[in-house]
Amino acid sequence: MQPEQILTHPANRLTESDRTRYFEQGYLAIPGAISPGWVRRLRGAMEEVVERSRSCTQSDGVFDLEEGHSAEAPRLHRLYSPQDHHPVFWEFVASDEMTALAADVVGPDVKFHHAKLNFKTGKGSRGFKWHQDIQSWPHTDYSPVTIGVYIDGCEADQGPLTMVPGTHQGPLYSMYDEAGNYVARLRDGDLTWMREDMVDAPVGPPGTVILLNCRTIHGSATNTSQRARPLFLAVYSSADAFPYTASPIDSPRLGEIVRGRPARFASFDQRPCELPPDWSRVRYAGPWQMQKAEEARKAAAG
Repeated sequence: MQPEQILTHPANRLTESDRTRYFEQGYLAIPGAISPGWVRRLRGAMEEVVERSRSCTQSDGVFDLEEGHSAEAPRLHRLYSPQDHHPVFWEFVASDEMTALAADVVGPDVKFHHAKLNFKTGKGSRGFKWHQDIQSWPHTDYSPVTIGVYIDGCEADQGPLTMVPGTHQGPLYSMYDEAGNYVARLRDGDLTWMREDMVDAPVGPPGTVILLNCRTIHGSATNTSQRARPLFLAVYSSADAFPYTASPIDSPRLGEIVRGRPARFASFDQRPCELPPDWSRVRYAGPWQMQKAEEARKAAAG
């Protein structure tokens, strides 16, 4: 569904000025938007899955481990498809708390695509270099939105999500390096126009939400604090937007309608989108492993 169509439907939770700001700048931050009850449940579910990670010795299709991870002191980059590993996460994905927010920016009929839980454990956890999302999972239009929830809140030294306002209206850049390796980040040479005063890194208390358009340039810095920065991320689209490549993060829940009704017709945006590797044949390694591989290639090249 296109923005002009979405805006003809009444808002559920956002104000009209909120919706206008989202479509103008490509993201929206809402401090403390998620209720304390849900925050407690998410925190409890998160603690349970962290306990399970203690027996994990290498990254796999469930956990992406940070350097230094051990049974005594778990350090995690990410839990893939959390909704498949604890029922509370799926309840939250499909809850009115989340789907009402999604409907306000994708339209009344809402489809789930995928989710992940990024931990950013602290004490030097890696950041995430500048990138755009949609090149990893192209859709027939650009309605997909990622709704991020800071479970424990986020402060400036924890490496918050950092966005470049308005870039969703600009070009989609390549996510491959000059040698043709998919690196899940934008080339430095394509971003020479970017200045520090152009970026925004909103922070907030537990339950703070970031709604992020799939074309918006964003990243995050190293978590230099001693505290983890868990961020639950769920991706939704209009029901009439369809992925046309395999998803890098698969799930039996992919494509479920979580609000409204299924579409009878597809929505198309003719602006082109670079294709990722064929994720049905190539394992998605995750951005941190891609970063390390890229650094190793550069070191080997001298």
